[in-house]
Amino acid sequence: MLKNSKKDANLFKRCLVYFLPYKFRVIISLCAMSLAGLCDAGIAWLIKPAMDEIFVNKNTGALFALPLAFFIISGFKASLKFLQTYLMDFVGLKVLESLRCGFYKKVIFLPLSFYEREPVGVLMSRILNDVGSICGSMPTAISIIRQIITLVSLTCVVFYQNFHLALWAITVLPIAFLPFIYFGKRIRKLARKGQEKTGGVTATLQEILSGIRIVKAFNMEQSERIRFDQENKSLLRISLKSTLAGEFSSSTMEIVGGLGIGLILWIGGVEVINGSSTPGAFFSFIAALMMMYGPVKELNKANLAVQGALAGAERVFGFMDDADKLIEKGGEITAKEPFTELKFENVAFSYQDGTKILDDISFTIRAGERFALVGPSGAGKTSLVNLVPRFYDCQSGRILFNGRGLEEYDLPSLRSMISVVSQDAFLFNLSVRENILYGLEDADGKICRDAAAAAYADEFIETMPQGYDTIIGERGVKLSGGQKQRLTIARAIAKNAPVLILDEATSALDSQSERIVQRALDNLLQNRTSLVIAHRLSTVIDADRILVIDKGKIVAEGTHAKLLQVSPLYAALYKRQFNVDKNRDSNATSTI
Repeated sequence: MLKNSKKDANLFKRCLVYFLPYKFRVIISLCAMSLAGLCDAGIAWLIKPAMDEIFVNKNTGALFALPLAFFIISGFKASLKFLQTYLMDFVGLKVLESLRCGFYKKVIFLPLSFYEREPVGVLMSRILNDVGSICGSMPTAISIIRQIITLVSLTCVVFYQNFHLALWAITVLPIAFLPFIYFGKRIRKLARKGQEKTGGVTATLQEILSGIRIVKAFNMEQSERIRFDQENKSLLRISLKSTLAGEFSSSTMEIVGGLGIGLILWIGGVEVINGSSTPGAFFSFIAALMMMYGPVKELNKANLAVQGALAGAERVFGFMDDADKLIEKGGEITAKEPFTELKFENVAFSYQDGTKILDDISFTIRAGERFALVGPSGAGKTSLVNLVPRFYDCQSGRILFNGRGLEEYDLPSLRSMISVVSQDAFLFNLSVRENILYGLEDADGKICRDAAAAAYADEFIETMPQGYDTIIGERGVKLSGGQKQRLTIARAIAKNAPVLILDEATSALDSQSERIVQRALDNLLQNRTSLVIAHRLSTVIDADRILVIDKGKIVAEGTHAKLLQVSPLYAALYKRQFNVDKNRDSNATSTI
């Protein structure tokens, strides 16, 4: 129990740090809360003179003064509650912005290996739902202060009006806090489960919608609907349990409150009948007592909100503080000198499951060379090129860039020296211009147009409705495969990095698109050092050197002509590809 209390205190401290920049607004809000709480006590206190002076003594002066006093106090209280609510909502929204930015900053700088383990939908749920649960509940949690002030003030009024009855009331009041404690723990547990399940639902939804083409191609709409329904029903069950617990808590407090009021009415009625108390004093007492149960109920609601916020805080800060989730870090050196060479020295690499992908890889690429990697599927080619921009780090050996280890360079400058064009032509739901100039904040329109022309993309861009300002849809859905690939090539040309990585950039294209894209690639390769992974070996025949990889090891190295003679694997791959290309060209000719 003590451990949980200490943990909750630490979570509160972490949350409150985000409120410190807005401390003056919070202080004003707290003052407004305090005064509003005192107003409730003032209203309860006024009931006694109102009853005695107006209804018993028939005092005409009080008939004017006391209603006016009620109006002034109520108006003052309403103004204070408005000020307090607005300020806390303002602060809550600002904190929401800060927390989401802080969480996103952590996520965006994590290495690629993290994204292989964590579903994107779960991350989206944490950024949107978990962070939202913290900030949405904090203003409610802070209103606890107002409820406590109101409760203390009304308690003073109760004891002032009738000490004897107040003692009876105090014996009942603690019972009202029992559901406060019990259901709070239950709500906390359910809130945590609900947030986890929400992440699962979001992940399922994100996966289905991202793969909607495959879903439709395999007629899986009904199956995916059933899968989503199952996830959604599971979330519904948890939500209903949470709602049930909350309602049980409120209902139990209502019953306890009714018991207390009934007991006090009976005892107080006896005192009024016996003449030991006036009707005004009794009704002032009973009004203050009934108003006391209001803050107790609000405290219960606030407690439920706090438990939800703490459950969200556990997930958010647990993620942000996780020592295993280390952000990418580079060295201190800025890569700005002209490129001279890239050298692999006995490099070995494994993914987190321990499967060795690369073993004892050593080679050197010099400035201006066109260097190709070939080998069977799964040989480790893509894993190898992913080590160059440090998407992953090798477990042993070293990779040297201009004679220095990659880890010595700061990541932004290192990656600015490298362009990557992959088989997956990923584009953003932005304009054509923004996609081509992605990452180039100061680039002008000429750079964009020249890059598009060099990539042979200008011919279709100019036919689009808004030209370079046309929004191309999520992942470039409005474009063909060849058009998307030409835009990614234009993006690489605009970046103008000295080192270029091509990862099977034409393997997913038809013959006509491949010819256009290959011309664009020829422009891209000019005056650059290139590391090319080729599915179709015809594209690397002219490479200065070709590295043949099989099962994570280098099995041969040389020119195309040399490898045909000395590497049975390369000769077999080339012969197989030659027959494929020949049949494809024949089919294309017969179709024409």
